[in-house]
This record gives sequence, structure tokens and C-alpha cells, in this order.
Amino acid sequence: MASIIEAKGIQKSFGALNVLKGIDFTAEKSEVVAIMGASGAGKSTLLQILGTLSTPDAGSLNIDGTDVLHLGSKELSAFRNRRIGFVFQFHHLLPEFTAMENVMIPAFIAHRSDKDVRENAARLLEDIGLKDRMDHKPAELSGGEQQRVAIARAIINNPAILYADEPTGNLDTKTKADIHQLFFDLRDKYGQTIVIVTHDPSLAQMCDRTLYMRDGLFVDSL
Repeated sequence: MASIIEAKGIQKSFGALNVLKGIDFTAEKSEVVAIMGASGAGKSTLLQILGTLSTPDAGSLNIDGTDVLHLGSKELSAFRNRRIGFVFQFHHLLPEFTAMENVMIPAFIAHRSDKDVRENAARLLEDIGLKDRMDHKPAELSGGEQQRVAIARAIINNPAILYADEPTGNLDTKTKADIHQLFFDLRDKYGQTIVIVTHDPSLAQMCDRTLYMRDGLFVDSL
């Protein structure tokens, strides 16, 4: 069976700086993979390429049966909206909108019906423990609550893959542990493949597999 993510020979340079030096990466359906490494190892650059936010200089990338590097810009945007979710270290919630409204945005971009979107968003917010906070704006939520909203927003379109870049980097220890567990609870319920860039060994230990990067390549250990 083909992997849901298949990347081969991924290279990326910024000027004279060779950031990725021929990366091969695969992930299976519903697998949770951690990528660790020092700052500057190329982790976030790889994640941006795997998430179709950046284009490699060389290599191939097949996601969920689609050769994404050969899609036009409109096709790629539509694919990303429906098949890929993102969670970043900073939640990027829109301050003027409620938790519910923030979660609904990607679904409206996908032209889903208003009734379907509202029901789906309410169910997700209940699943992540924010049933009583749906009408609160980001400034009225704690850091952990804001990140939960960002996670719900990332999976509102039931993407095949969720990419997370240091998703708990700004949270206290207790909140961090709760968010870590949330990823696995959601994987078990919704079946997403999750790829997480992290410096946190406790999160990496929970994952199905951990890969280590150094100087633009995967290595056996840090």
C-alpha cells in the first residue's frame, strides 16, 4: 500500500545556503511522526514543503495519491484547503472573530454549506473541550484554549494530513501535556496522519516514530 506522504530527494537552498540536501520521507495513514533537530537543521523548511507552502528546488512529492508539485496554483490551493491542516507555534487566530467563527473560516473557503459548517465546528469545539467557550474571542481565551481553537480550525475540513510546527512551544508544562494528548485523541477519532516538528522529547516519545535532522539530512540520532 502506498504511503499517504511520499517525498523523495527533496532539496532546497536559499541563496548559497543549502538547507535540505536530498531528503526522503514517508508517512502512513493515521501515523504520528515527530521530526526533531537543532534550530537551523531544516525541520521547518521541510514541513513547509511537505505542506505545499513552499516548493523544493529538486525532488518529488506525492500526497494522498496526488503529485502536488505538478498542480497549478488554484488546484494546489484547493487541495491544500481540503486535504491538509496546519498548526503553528503561534495560533494566528483572527482577534475580531469568536472561537466558533475562527474554526469555520477554512470550511467557508471550501464552499461548504452554512448549516454543515456550523454543526461541524460546534462538534469539534465540544470534542476539544471548548463547548462553553465557542462565543469567546481569542483575547478572552487562555493560550492553551487558543491553541485548541487553532487545532479545531486545522481539521474542520477533515484533512488527510495535519502538520504541526512547534505546536506547544509557548505553553506551560500542564497545558503542553494536555495539547500533546489532544493530538492523539483526535488521531484516534478522525484518522489523520500527523507530522510534528518539535524540540519536546516528551511529545516525541508519544509519537509512533521519531526522525532526527542535522544539517539538512535525516540522521540516526541527535
